[in-house]
Amino acid sequence: MKIHEYQAKAILAKYDVPVPRGGVAFSAEEARAVAEKIGGSVVVKAQIHAGGRGKGGGVKIARDAAEAVALAQKMLGMTLITHQTGPEGRVVKRLLVEETLPIERELYLGIVLDRAQAKPVFMASAAGGVEIEEVAAKSPELILKESFLPGRGLAAFQARKLAFGMGVSADSINSAAQAMTALARAYVAVDASLAEINPFILTKDGKVYALDAKINLDDNALYRHKDLLELRDLNEEDPLEVEASKFGLNYIKLDGNVGCMVNGAGLAMATMDIIQYAGGRPANFLDVGGGATAEQVKNAFRILLSDRNVKAVLINIFGGILRCDRLATGVVDAARDLSIKVPIVVRMEGTNVELGRKILTESGFNFTVAKDMRDAADKVMRLAI
Repeated sequence: MKIHEYQAKAILAKYDVPVPRGGVAFSAEEARAVAEKIGGSVVVKAQIHAGGRGKGGGVKIARDAAEAVALAQKMLGMTLITHQTGPEGRVVKRLLVEETLPIERELYLGIVLDRAQAKPVFMASAAGGVEIEEVAAKSPELILKESFLPGRGLAAFQARKLAFGMGVSADSINSAAQAMTALARAYVAVDASLAEINPFILTKDGKVYALDAKINLDDNALYRHKDLLELRDLNEEDPLEVEASKFGLNYIKLDGNVGCMVNGAGLAMATMDIIQYAGGRPANFLDVGGGATAEQVKNAFRILLSDRNVKAVLINIFGGILRCDRLATGVVDAARDLSIKVPIVVRMEGTNVELGRKILTESGFNFTVAKDMRDAADKVMRLAI
């Protein structure tokens, strides 16, 4: 689950990571109140779940509260387009108003799970303020790494090693190391899948701050954090993905025209690959799960077909817990209730496969039954044209 920058900073502050003074504003008047409380110049930052906001016009400096109000009036309601939002952009509905700081240096700090080591890895780089992917591609030697055990956290000596490696001055080493160990504590405490500070700044007076922050929370651990569930902003998520989550469906919208309904994440990935191999583009990732009911299959169809780009559907099921006859019944019921018009190709194997195929062929609907995955991909491509 993604959260906004101001929410991430509130979490970091709770674990003693230094953050600038500021507050969230949902209106121009709220922006004025925050700016007046801070005093002097402030930064007005659009809050959306995407990077590159500055380049898109979503980060501006105001000299005083009056200018902050003017900027807030322009930003609130605007469609902000960045390299991460796509051409459709995101509508700005909230702002973060913060104090400006005298920046001396911009660094990068981040934590992700290294699956090869089965440990979190702390990354640090002197090349802050730019996309870390760009640094990794052009100058991977600039990224320093230290892995740690969640139960122990990032050790003080590891933090100091990273700070020295980034060239942090002697008078800022201790504060930088404390901020790094605090970031690691926050990452573990909230069950994050990503915790990133970019840039992590050194100021001219030797202090350190998380000038920007990004935290992604592990959905699988949210049952332990009921308070963090309140941070979810449904306005920032794809409506179809939100709808799918209500029915326990794993759905991610893509930009192709072949709808996919599959049980099992691995099979879903393979299905998208073979569609691509056949010359097509998948319109979605949709995993109905191993124990899907006929009702879930129907809801999956409804969500899948809500995407107007879908020109044909490929159903690829391995019948185990989800028997082929149960899937076929759900598909037929969905076709009847939803008045499905697009072509549907079905490839199924496993438990009760013959019964499932019989249900499909005798349904009265024009389903195309494929013998294997390659056959299914070729047939759905011809029908999607």
